[in-house]
Amino acid sequence: MKRENSREARYALRVRVREFGIPPIHDGLVMGKRSPIGCAAMRKCLDLLVAAPFEHVEIDDDVIGDLLVRKTILLRIPRDTLARFVLKKVKPLMSAEEVLHLDLETEVFLTEEVL
Repeated sequence: MKRENSREARYALRVRVREFGIPPIHDGLVMGKRSPIGCAAMRKCLDLLVAAPFEHVEIDDDVIGDLLVRKTILLRIPRDTLARFVLKKVKPLMSAEEVLHLDLETEVFLTEEVL
């Protein structure tokens, strides 16, 4: 018996395959005061996933709780300067429940007086 309205099923599958990025965090994270993961847990995760060490910058604020930043970044910019920048520029863009990635571009100009 042949059904008049029967149709053959057709399937199409489109897949984008790419390498999983290690580390999943490049330069830093801004963690909200009420983020779903705490700073200690995130630091432990980073220690397991990333070879480059991250530094904890504690921020006393009503929205931002912590800042985790790649240690080499802090060789180029002082910790308190980075914290002030995050409070002024990043804080208005986030809620206390969020965790935001930071891709930081630092540039240092060096001069030396020659006698």
